[in-house]
Amino acid sequence: MADKEGNKFGPENEFAKRIDPTKEKLTQEQIKYIRQAELAQWKKKSQKLRGRNILTGLAIGAIVMGIYGYTFYSVSQDRIMDEIDQEAKVAARMRGAKTGAN
Repeated sequence: MADKEGNKFGPENEFAKRIDPTKEKLTQEQIKYIRQAELAQWKKKSQKLRGRNILTGLAIGAIVMGIYGYTFYSVSQDRIMDEIDQEAKVAARMRGAKTGAN
């Protein structure tokens, strides 16, 4: 359909042709324009990258804090269970069979 309308984008057209600035002679205006275009592309890409880096950092931080919090929670549970077991042992000794030697 694009062929019928005359909108051809192929190797025979000069639209957005890639050039090597080191091999082709360019004027100072062309070099300046290329640098401005590269800078604009770099800024756009760096903003996207910065956003992704922040999101990744927050995700990693949330995972680390979750593991850290779970570790504290599970250790505190272990301590409580040890205290309960120790109290149960003491209570069992106190309720033990009474003999004349006690």
